[in-house]
Amino acid sequence: METAGVLIVTNNFTLDGDKTKFSDIKGYRYVLAAAAGGVLYSLIQLPFALYQAVKEKRLINGQFLPVFDFYGDKVIGFFLASGVGVGFGVSIELKLLIDQLVDGLESLGASGLDEFGDKNKKFVDRGSIASGVLLVGFVTMAILTILTSANRNGRGF
Repeated sequence: METAGVLIVTNNFTLDGDKTKFSDIKGYRYVLAAAAGGVLYSLIQLPFALYQAVKEKRLINGQFLPVFDFYGDKVIGFFLASGVGVGFGVSIELKLLIDQLVDGLESLGASGLDEFGDKNKKFVDRGSIASGVLLVGFVTMAILTILTSANRNGRGF
């Protein structure tokens, strides 16, 4: 998930002195927020998981941590899934818009649009790659959600 954040934050280009950044696209800001939320949740969970792995018992007795795991995994999973959907949706729409813009301008006789098209497509492709990395994080979280559900119900695997 942190890889998705790094990819989206470093996604920018300059064309004729005008800089385009990921933050210019609201959908890509949401992808960053989803990636950051996933990383933050993982960092919160890490000390508890390490303690349980080493000591073979939970740090806090009772039902608080199992319930937190159960609901936290679900909330973060849906947040990641929505980030994936937004990222891919924005990337696909931007790519179509750029293709139509370049084709329209070329049909009017404009030339020298190769650099514009190439840089914009690379920008959109990096957004798609970041969304793909976020998709891997979501799938991992979905599997974890299934496991925590089974553990909470006492069934286990």
